[in-house]
Amino acid sequence: MKTDKKKTLEEKVRESAVFLYSKGVLKPEIGIILGSGLNDFADRIKNPLIISYNDVPNMEAGLVSDHRGQVVYGEYKGKKVIIMAGRFHYYESHDMDKTAFPARVMVSLGVKRFIITNAAGCVNTDWNAGELMLISDHINLSGNNPLIGKNHDKFGPRFPDMTYTYNKDLREKLIAAAAAKGIKLREGVYAMFTGPSFETPAEIRFARMIGADAAGMSTVPEAIIANHAGLEIIGISFLSNMAAGVLDKPLTGAEVTEAAMRIKDTFAEVVDMAIDI
Repeated sequence: MKTDKKKTLEEKVRESAVFLYSKGVLKPEIGIILGSGLNDFADRIKNPLIISYNDVPNMEAGLVSDHRGQVVYGEYKGKKVIIMAGRFHYYESHDMDKTAFPARVMVSLGVKRFIITNAAGCVNTDWNAGELMLISDHINLSGNNPLIGKNHDKFGPRFPDMTYTYNKDLREKLIAAAAAKGIKLREGVYAMFTGPSFETPAEIRFARMIGADAAGMSTVPEAIIANHAGLEIIGISFLSNMAAGVLDKPLTGAEVTEAAMRIKDTFAEVVDMAIDI
């Protein structure tokens, strides 16, 4: 839907939130952002309200084929859940406000817990592709930040602390709950590159040197926005492939989607637990 460039960011966020509220998105408790190849989780919502991003004022769907570009709302596991099935990536427009906008709308709607997911390259050579990683921290290599510019005091403070961005207590509970079901969760640091080209082997070696365990092209902007608002955050990375240079083979986007299909049931179990804990 077209946006009026004369409106402030706060006005745009409010307009989008009011629109969704008018359509029946009422007081969601849990907000979920689904990454590459992981959109099928949205199908678990029974009798969902589904709204295209393109129908929401000031929002637009991204162009990545396996991102649906839909707001999906409904009750799930006894809680009101809003799902952003797909995201608008920073590399699609070089506009951090657009990238972080859905997260701001979820904040405005009253979400208390964010579950942010992505598909990522595995940087840690002691791990394997196909595993799931809880994000314990992140490294922002995008060269940008959605909080640059005028601070929106309604959303949060000018200088938000990032020490405890990914809730440690929730991570510990989720690791224990997953272990009880025989699911092994890694825990590590996610590095955001801008994309859309995959990282070079040298960039991956650099990421490993500075402490990254996984590398991707998303998640950090949404996490910054949710943290700015003081919300609980759980980050889940699906390690879809070994990052560039770890194995002597090229990388493709199709590989990510195919790998996600193989783990979608386990991934859904972990998100279920992240909602419950």
